[in-house]
Amino acid sequence: MRVAVITESFLPQVNGVTNSVLRVCEQLTQRGHDALVIAPGPGPVEYLGVPVVRTPAFGLPGYRDFRVARPWRPLAETLRAFEPDVVHLASPVSLGAQGAFAARRLGIPVVAVYQTDLAGFASRYHLSSSQKTVWRWLRMIHDEAARTLAPSRAAVQQLQDNGIPRVSRWARGVDLRRFHPGRRDHLVRRGFSPSGEVVVGYVGRLAHEKELALLAPVQHLPGARLVIAGDGPARKQLERQLPHAEFLGFQSGTELATTFASLDVFVHPGSHETFCQAAQEALASGVPLVGPRAGGLQDLVIDGRNGLSFEPGSADDLTLQVARLVRDAPLRRQLRGQARLTVQNRSWDVIGSELVGHYGEVLAA
Repeated sequence: MRVAVITESFLPQVNGVTNSVLRVCEQLTQRGHDALVIAPGPGPVEYLGVPVVRTPAFGLPGYRDFRVARPWRPLAETLRAFEPDVVHLASPVSLGAQGAFAARRLGIPVVAVYQTDLAGFASRYHLSSSQKTVWRWLRMIHDEAARTLAPSRAAVQQLQDNGIPRVSRWARGVDLRRFHPGRRDHLVRRGFSPSGEVVVGYVGRLAHEKELALLAPVQHLPGARLVIAGDGPARKQLERQLPHAEFLGFQSGTELATTFASLDVFVHPGSHETFCQAAQEALASGVPLVGPRAGGLQDLVIDGRNGLSFEPGSADDLTLQVARLVRDAPLRRQLRGQARLTVQNRSWDVIGSELVGHYGEVLAA
């Protein structure tokens, strides 16, 4: 099978979309399929033997590292030369829209992967009036897809409620070898918490839609130490809002896996996550999770089994649930013992097989 992956984000930018595309490339090459990646902006032109075609792009004001594709006329010719059986659109918005329309003209079936809650972000950034426009644009793109894949039950329902047709659920995989409780490092943990406090951590992009300001009361909890790993456009503001938190900066690879496993509690405040890969990596690392009863986190937090849930947007309820785990060591141990079991059947090999199955069904139809 030949698959052209058109993505809104790729290396050197690291985020959920990029990481998902990297795993898709790995799964396709492991199975002997041919892949091509088309991505905006400068960066590597190959990944694990998969060629990467770079298109013109510009940086967003206030977030120059994020590249948005400009109109690119050679896209259709690039697809025609590669002769894909299917076009995979990763979180399509700009370049993905161009790819959808080019694939239609060429008669190539499209599988679109919904990953970013743009309408929710518009609301978070006080642009609620643009939500209808966002959904009109997304409907136009996804109407071109033979199948749209959404990562959680909440995302499937959201798409269906907004008129997106032919939606199926396709979750995200997790690297169970990299993210493992055995990575826990007591020296690293002691560095986070020299006085033995319970280490409460967030890992991910530092942006306003992650609602990290809700963690402000957590930094003052007796017996807790707040640690934040990641980078992004909101970092400087968050450092002012969370002066008692430790900011570790961007991490990856073994360092990131060690940080995950060395936490005592993982917390994610964001209500607009279509899935939340970081939460799944925390669970694989054997770390209890505190997350909102909203969005994709509802598929990951099993209240009382692998973590605790809180009322979306409520700093008081979030702090209350974190405080329960800080005070109750037996409960923490119980949830830690169950955390990894709740994601043990979500390896990327399993999820990769599901994706190839979706491609095959689309081609058969």
